[in-house]
Order: sequence, then structure tokens, then C-alpha cells
Amino acid sequence: MDTLDSVIVDINDVFWSYLLIPLVIGAGLYFTVRSKVVQLRMFPEMIRVLGDKAEPDAHGRKAVSSFGAFTISAAARVGTGNIAGVAAAITLGGPGAVFWMWVMATVGAASAFVESALAQLYKVRDYDGTFRGGPAYYMQRGLGKRWLGVLFAVTITVTFGFVFNAVQANTIVAVVGNSIGGDASWREPVVGLVLAALLGLVIFGGVRRISSVTQVLVPVMAVLYLLLGLAVVVLNITDFPRVLADIVGGALGFREVAGGAIGTAIQQGIRRGMFSNEAGLGSSPNAGAAADVSHPVKQGLVQSLGVFFDTMLICTMTAFIILTTNPDLAGARQGADLTQTSLNASLGNWAGHVLTVVVFMLAFSSMIGNYYYGQSNIEFITGDERKWVLTAFRVLVLVVVFLGALGSVSVVWNLADVFMGFMALVNLVAIIPLSRVAFRLLEDYREQRRMGLDPLFVRDRMPDLGGVECWVR
Repeated sequence: MDTLDSVIVDINDVFWSYLLIPLVIGAGLYFTVRSKVVQLRMFPEMIRVLGDKAEPDAHGRKAVSSFGAFTISAAARVGTGNIAGVAAAITLGGPGAVFWMWVMATVGAASAFVESALAQLYKVRDYDGTFRGGPAYYMQRGLGKRWLGVLFAVTITVTFGFVFNAVQANTIVAVVGNSIGGDASWREPVVGLVLAALLGLVIFGGVRRISSVTQVLVPVMAVLYLLLGLAVVVLNITDFPRVLADIVGGALGFREVAGGAIGTAIQQGIRRGMFSNEAGLGSSPNAGAAADVSHPVKQGLVQSLGVFFDTMLICTMTAFIILTTNPDLAGARQGADLTQTSLNASLGNWAGHVLTVVVFMLAFSSMIGNYYYGQSNIEFITGDERKWVLTAFRVLVLVVVFLGALGSVSVVWNLADVFMGFMALVNLVAIIPLSRVAFRLLEDYREQRRMGLDPLFVRDRMPDLGGVECWVR
């Protein structure tokens, strides 16, 4: 196991350092400039469109609203990456990694806008009246490259349906072990079975049930975790200047530059930032496409808002919880253990037990969102003949969740980095040339807003675009 882990780490270091990090930053900066900093300039508009209601379809079935799609993506986005991932980034890259997570979020929010607006434009209607879409769909319909769409669909299905769900299960086992103790030989399989059973109840119910569950879980878990974090902030408010200095100094300080530590901070910040907020990764567009909105740009803005919600709020809170205790990072354990230990030190042992509940809710909602991403892409690959394939996929997801509860923390996280990196690479190759379409949509949206209208898009407004199916008058 140690040899396998070492090989994976070596692959990750080369892949991320020399290919993916330059591409992610370059693409994000390009989208930021071309969109005239849409992620900051239109922030108030993001808040406004989040409250849009979705009308029932012709059969009276409730559509997935903009907020509902936001919570599906937030369910996958706001997960153990915000607790275990931030802890791992700080352990490996020092406090400076948090600064680079902020940079990644600010730049990456433009990438999130582009990919989700494209997913809305090229979405299709599913057999049950809902919408589905994502990178695989805009690769086929926008670029005319079905083979690239199939490659992405297979990659995201493996990455989210299997690898990331193993990460979530693994983190739940870690925090449960810290809370209740006991022999891991019985605790791990029991927790794994419980998780698989609960997840099965949700994923066999379809996208409407997934949306209804995440709309409850995501706000509750976010508020509960923020309350814990605020309690730590209030009790340690005098430490705030030191923590901020550690973060900025660790990212830009002379000692870190001279010692080469800044490279590790940047790499860990961007890796964990992408795992946490998923900007440019190609995952959140699968949820964004499910929304029933009047203009593709609306969901692009909402998904961009999700990046800020995830990193600037949830991840920053985790970093403050950890760094106020001024831990010995050289001897710290990676993952949620560090966050849990820090909470215990600030608030007492009861806080660690509350965090166990929060992590359970975070990870479980992430499993739901992760599963949905796989389902949407399996439907892309198989077309109409998909019922037995989806059933097999659901069963395999439940098996992987159980096995993830038994796995090694280090190996599981490093495997996640490999698959996530390849998935991001395929997605960025597609959205860079397609971004010109997203910018045309943005200009159309802004023109209608200047006229005082609630923007409405129909494909007749851009008749030269091929592959657009749903936006008829």
C-alpha cells in the first residue's frame, strides 16, 4: 500500500505542477478578462437570480429550480473537502495554502460561470420531464466531438461516482472513530453498511428526490458548521490578526520563497481548492443543467456564486478553526482528524461530536450529488437503453461506498487527485474554445437587463448556434 501511495504521489506532483496548475490558472485568467470580471462585477445579480422560481411542467410535475440545482451542486461541492481537504492542504502546504485557495476561488469563479452557462445552453430533456446536461453534452453538441464527450462521461462517472464517494465514506469513518472510539475492525464495516443503505434510499428515487433531499441538508449543515466556526472566532477573536498574517506570510513571505515552501503551498492550495469548489472541474455543470431557468446565464451566475460560498465562507472557517490552535503541523495527521482536534481544543470535546454530525451530513449530501453526476453522464453514454445500466451503476456506487469506509486515508485522497486532474484537463480543453459562446450569452443577458427586462433566451436569438435543443420559443 505504501509503494502504491508513493507512485501516485509522484504522478500527481508532475501532472499538477507542469501541466494542470498552469492550465487552470491561465484559463481562469482568460475567462476573467474576456468576461470583464463577471464573478465580481455581477455578484449582486447572482444573489437576485438565486431566488427565481421554476414553474411546473405540462403534467404538473415540479421542476428543478435554480436554487434546487444550486443545492445539488453545493451538496457535492460543500463536502469533506471543506473540512478534511482544507486540513490536508494546511498540513502539507502550511497556512499559505489557504491564501492560494482564495486565489483559486476568485479566478476559478469565472471558469464556473462559463462551464455552467454552456451546460444550460446545450442541455436536453430527460424521459421524466427534467433536464440533464453537462460537459459531455456541450462537447458533443457544441464542439461536435462525441468521442470527447464519452471520454469525459466515463471519467466523471469513475471520479465522482466511485473515487470521490470513497473519499466521503473514508472521512465519515475517521470522525466517527474519533467521537465514539472502539475497535475499527467492527466500526468501519458497520458505518460503511449504514452509509450504503441510506444512500440507496435516496439514489433510487430519481433527480427530484435528490433535489428535495439536498435542499434540506445543504442549508442545515452549512448553518450548523458556520455556528461552530463563529463560536471559535468569537472566543479567539484576538488571534485573528496572527492567523491572517500566517496565511498571507505563508503564501508570500520571503522565508517561504527562499525555502521553496511557496511551491508546495501553491500546489496544495490549488489542488484542495479545486477539490473543494470544483471550479473548472466540469462537475457542477451537470447539476446546473438540471435547472429550469429563463436564460442560460442565470445558472452560470448561480454556480459562480457557489464557488465563493464554498471557499470564501466554509473553507475559510475551517482554516480559522485549525490555525487558532496554532497546531504543530509537522506532526499533525492529515484529514478531518486535525479539524476535529482543533475544535475540541477551542470549544471542548462536545464540539468534536457535533462536527461528527456535520461531517456526516456534508459527506452524505456529497455522495448524493456525486451519484447524480455519474447518473447524468451514464445517460449520455447509453441513450434510451439505460435502465439496467443505471441499476448496475447504483449498486456499484453502494459497494464502493462500503469499501471506501475500509480504505487508507492517504491512498484514497491521492487517487482522488489523479482522477480529478484528468477530468479537469478534458473539461478545460473543451470550454476554452467554447467560451466565446458563453460570452455571447452574457452580452445578450446584459443587454436585456439594461432594457429593464428579466432576461429570456430562445435559440432564435442566436440562430447560428447548432446543437441547441431546449431553448425553443
